[in-house]
Amino acid sequence: MQFIEALKLRNKLFFLFILITMGLISVGIIGSMHLNSMKKNIDKLYFGSLVPVTELNEIIQIYHNGLASSVYKASRLEISPSQSSFEIQYSIKEIRKKWKAYESHFKRDDELDYLGYVALEIKHANEYFLKIYKVAKEGKDLTRINLSLLEKKVSYIHNIIQKLIKYEVDVAHYERRKFIVSYETTKKQLGTVLFFITMAISLISMYVFKSIQNDHTKLELTTKKLKIVNKKLENVSYTDSLTSLHNRRYFNLVYEREIKRAKRKNNYITFMMLDVDFFKQYNDTYGHIEGDYALQTVSKVLKDTLQRPSDYVFRLGGEEFGVVLTDTDESNSAKLARDICDAVRDKKLLHANSSVNEFVTISIGVVCCIADDALDEDVLISRADEMLYEAKETGRDRYIITSNVSTAKVKTA
Repeated sequence: MQFIEALKLRNKLFFLFILITMGLISVGIIGSMHLNSMKKNIDKLYFGSLVPVTELNEIIQIYHNGLASSVYKASRLEISPSQSSFEIQYSIKEIRKKWKAYESHFKRDDELDYLGYVALEIKHANEYFLKIYKVAKEGKDLTRINLSLLEKKVSYIHNIIQKLIKYEVDVAHYERRKFIVSYETTKKQLGTVLFFITMAISLISMYVFKSIQNDHTKLELTTKKLKIVNKKLENVSYTDSLTSLHNRRYFNLVYEREIKRAKRKNNYITFMMLDVDFFKQYNDTYGHIEGDYALQTVSKVLKDTLQRPSDYVFRLGGEEFGVVLTDTDESNSAKLARDICDAVRDKKLLHANSSVNEFVTISIGVVCCIADDALDEDVLISRADEMLYEAKETGRDRYIITSNVSTAKVKTA
């Protein structure tokens, strides 16, 4: 066992896999051999007896309810000769088909003689009914048919087939007894083999697992550390360092995902494009440090206003921000846009060179619509950009919202 201790974790696991695989293959081969044997017994029991009995019973029923019944009705003038001839012809076809299906099943050599005898009697009985069929087809009167002879024919063929059914049932009981004995023996053998194989695999597996347990513990600790580092790296890659909002890279992922989700549920989707009014002049007047503070202030307003888990806020670049809202109708989207404008203005960041207000303000373009298969995600962004442009052109420090992503129908606030 010393060579196992020298193996690396991957090799140890591979070694364990080989052992278990070999054990399972052995169990599979042995089990397959016995199961195939049991399957043959089951085939003999069910398909060799149950199905044929059903077919023979169906033949008897056709003689009684198909042939005899049709002749009785014709003799009492309850049905026409043409209808009687049709029913007789159809019944004989069904009997031949059922008998042919019965003969196709597995038969022992000692059954063939009696099987031939029954087939001959069925043929004679069918010939008797075919004579009646010809009379009925010619439209002749069937009222004078010898019903006692009819009953005798049907009763005779009934008894012959019943003997065959009894034989099939007796064979089924015999095969069942054999199957139970074989099954019990196989079960004990298979159980014994499985026990020893399982014990052997368990003992070897315990040793191997004990050998790799220490390595696994170290691996778990290393994995946890890597997950923490990866999570930090992921957050860094998707987060804007200045504002702590999601960045443009994360926007590209979330935007497409939320559009598809809204389309599946046929929900509202809202996209806002925000821009700080006269931000270049603000930077030129107060410097980049104050400009960064202004962006952080706007970011805080967005985070404080949009706090649902389904509200996504992004810094798209420079002084431009984006917002994605799901399951928010036009009225609520407009209210949120108005609240954002008011909240930014209420921060009272002085902006001496703004021609709109003495404080920093923002303009917002909003598109809100119900997502369907026809919605183009690029058009949604373009329409929001158009609404932002419209907000700037009409005086800034406001939002403009539309629900139409193809024709400009807007509301101004």
